[in-house]
Amino acid sequence: MLTSSSRLLRLLSLLQTRRHWAGAELAERLQVHPRTVRRDIDRLRELGYPIEASSGVAGGYAFRPGQALPPLLLDDDEALAVAIALRTAALGMVGGIEETALRAVVKLEQAMPSRLRKRADALRTTIIPLDSIGPVIDATLLAALASACRDQLSVRFSYTDIRGAASERWVDPQGVVHTGSRWYLVAWDRGREDWRTFRLDRIQPPATIGAHFAPRPGPDGGDLKAFVSRSLAVSPYPTQARIVLHAPREVMAQRIPAAYGLLEAIDDERCVLRCGAHALDHLTYWLLAFDVDFEVLEPVELKERLIRAGARVARSVGP
Repeated sequence: MLTSSSRLLRLLSLLQTRRHWAGAELAERLQVHPRTVRRDIDRLRELGYPIEASSGVAGGYAFRPGQALPPLLLDDDEALAVAIALRTAALGMVGGIEETALRAVVKLEQAMPSRLRKRADALRTTIIPLDSIGPVIDATLLAALASACRDQLSVRFSYTDIRGAASERWVDPQGVVHTGSRWYLVAWDRGREDWRTFRLDRIQPPATIGAHFAPRPGPDGGDLKAFVSRSLAVSPYPTQARIVLHAPREVMAQRIPAAYGLLEAIDDERCVLRCGAHALDHLTYWLLAFDVDFEVLEPVELKERLIRAGARVARSVGP
């Protein structure tokens, strides 16, 4: 049997892992009577934890947002994950939260037991991040868009596209996707009546949050990461290309990031790469860098550039 204090911590941990718990299920997990669970819930409420109770067949307990932030209960792995995330945030990928993230990680590491502090120090001293290659995102804008996605609230904002054209957009946001170097908002564009991706660094803050909208099925079956990858690989570019690669799709997928091109299997030995480019010369030398045979299906201009590049390489190495 758990002691009273240990049981309270265990109960708090369970409540934070799920949106709703049945009272009988909590009692079974804690190996106590349901009346004991009710008394422990009352104690947690006295400590400031916002726990709601519901009656009936589907009744139980739910951890809800409160007026103030009570202490959070984290296990060892969760505490390390939070510490790493805060240190990453302090490096400046999202603008405006560096100092706040640093203060938070200092508080967290001060509260860690010695065994966790040693692991956190090892991670901090051995993980050396590269300089950020993407633009810095406004933290307030990112939080506002994430909240609008969660609460299904429409958003209006000023946007500058890849060609530098400015426009006013009114969208129903679906989700925010990070590709590793940039942030993208996936949303239903009311003016275009279609799904669109918006780079967050091209959105002029502040965004205006509007009314609630009726949810709709997301693009690509709700796989927003796949939708963004497909949009980045093909849609923004004036020149589109299709190339047959003489290698299995699974092999090439390890070498070509999803945001760089779309791969479709032809058979067990070949696949088709669909990609775009602002300049065909860039695509020409990218293809030559692959140690794999290929055939250009389109455009014709890419074939011509490859012929010229091949002749230049042949001349450079001599007879």
